[in-house]
Amino acid sequence: MDEKLQKVLARAGQGSRREMENRIREGRVMVNGEVATLGDRVSITDSITIDGYAIVATEAGANRRVIIYNKPEGEVCTRKDPEGRTTVFEKLPKLRGERWIAVGRLDINTSGLLLFTTDGELANRLMHPSTEIDREYLVRVMGEVTDENLDNLKKGVNLEDGPAKFTDIVDGGGEGINHWFYVCLMEGRNREVRRLWESQGVKVNRLKRVRFGPVFLPSKAKVGRWVEMENDEVNALCDLVDLQSTVTQPKTQQQKLDMKRNKNKTTAGGARRAKGFDWQSSEKPEFKPKKPGKRSFR
Repeated sequence: MDEKLQKVLARAGQGSRREMENRIREGRVMVNGEVATLGDRVSITDSITIDGYAIVATEAGANRRVIIYNKPEGEVCTRKDPEGRTTVFEKLPKLRGERWIAVGRLDINTSGLLLFTTDGELANRLMHPSTEIDREYLVRVMGEVTDENLDNLKKGVNLEDGPAKFTDIVDGGGEGINHWFYVCLMEGRNREVRRLWESQGVKVNRLKRVRFGPVFLPSKAKVGRWVEMENDEVNALCDLVDLQSTVTQPKTQQQKLDMKRNKNKTTAGGARRAKGFDWQSSEKPEFKPKKPGKRSFR
């Protein structure tokens, strides 16, 4: 079946549709030996290259993979950093003919859950505002937080890039000048959680994302490690964004090797638990999804 060229390239993990459209305009994409143009349609049997490198085109959903990465503080969400800082892509499993696409971003001082996928269409839909997928964070703030502050944050405040609010806030405990909260919001603007709290005169000194939509950060995903989602879990994500799911496929040799290596890294010596608040405690309140776009606590 013929499909738009930019859609096929995005699905192959080469970037977003918009990025692919730009590359096509720049004359960097070739189809069957000829320079491609916007509007071209291709099939998986066509020969496609970007900047001279062959692209492996696949049917929708074929070889779709999703991994959960537990990002530590200090890593940046970019493929290459001019300042030489560690990037979130450096510890991910290697791919051939594809690349990992980050579903959203976390700033350098924020840790926690990041999703990566090889399917550009899935990444695009998960990030699109129209899907209204919520994010849950565990945040520690320094300063006095009043009931009025919490009401303001739930009703909405005006930031420099428009109004914003938390859809839910739950007290997470704490003593002294520092206090923990679980917060939920429906978008992922730059430093939005931090800016919302700053609008109330308090400062965020710890921030960790623990959930993206129906995906929770699993305890087996230690800091700086990744865990691959099973096919039925990936299909649940696809259903959430109205994307065709796939039948269970046997794992490739590369996938088996990736999972074996990650298991060895995870179990070798273990990871030291940081002192302080135990965000993985089973006693913490969690958001229980009722239906897409709406969440409540349990």
